Amino acid sequence: MAETDEALVAEAASGKIFALKRKWTWWYLNDDRNKSWEDRLKNIHTFQSVGEFWALHDAIKPPSGLNPPSDYNVFRHGIEPMWEVPENQNGGRWLITIERGRTPEIMDTIWTEILMAMIGEQFGNDIESLCGIVCNVRGKGSKISVWTTNSSDDETNLRIGVVLKNVLNAASLAHNRPLYDVLRYEDHESCQKKTSSGVKAKHSIYAVEAPPASPATPAPSAAAAAN
Repeated sequence: MAETDEALVAEAASGKIFALKRKWTWWYLNDDRNKSWEDRLKNIHTFQSVGEFWALHDAIKPPSGLNPPSDYNVFRHGIEPMWEVPENQNGGRWLITIERGRTPEIMDTIWTEILMAMIGEQFGNDIESLCGIVCNVRGKGSKISVWTTNSSDDETNLRIGVVLKNVLNAASLAHNRPLYDVLRYEDHESCQKKTSSGVKAKHSIYAVEAPPASPATPAPSAAAAAN
C-alpha cells in the first residue's frame, strides 16, 4: 500500500488531518472549443491534506472519462498551468505518450501514480523544481507530462526523470503490464515553436534499457577464406 493510501486510512480511523507539505491546485480545461482557452480553464479545488486529495480524486472523472480535447492539471498552489507564467516560461516537461490503442486504465494509472509521488514529496529537494502535472486527453492519443521550472538544469531534471521511471516501473510490476515505453524531456520553448508533430528530446529515459550491442564478428581474412 502506498504511503498516501496508508495515511488516508489512518486519517479516516483517527479523525485527524494528515496535511501535505504544500498546497496543490487541481485545474480542468473543458472541451468547449467555442470558448477561449482562458474561459475553458477552471480552478476546481486547492487541497492540502491526504483526505482532501483522495476525496477530490475519487469524486471526479478519471482522465479516461473526459471528452477530448480536455485537460487535467495539478500544479503547486500559485502556479497557473500555462507556459507564460514566470515559473514555467523557461521550463520543460517529462512527456509520456499514450497511444490510442492502449487501454483507458493505463492512462488513469499513470496519472494517479505520478500524482501520489508528487504530492507525497517522493522527489526530495527536487520537488522545488517541479511545477505540476498535466494530462492532455486527445482522440488521436493522449499525453501526460510533468513540468519543471528550468529546462537548462539538466542534473535536477534527470533526477526527476529517474524518480518517474522508478515510480512507473514499480507500478508496472504491480499491474502486471508495462505502463510506458519511454520518458522524453522537452523544453517548452521548442514545443511552442514546433512546426511538426515532434520535438527533439533533450533527454530520454527508457522503461527497459536496451542491452549492449554484441561486438561484431570480424570478417575472415582473404588468406583464411582461401583455405
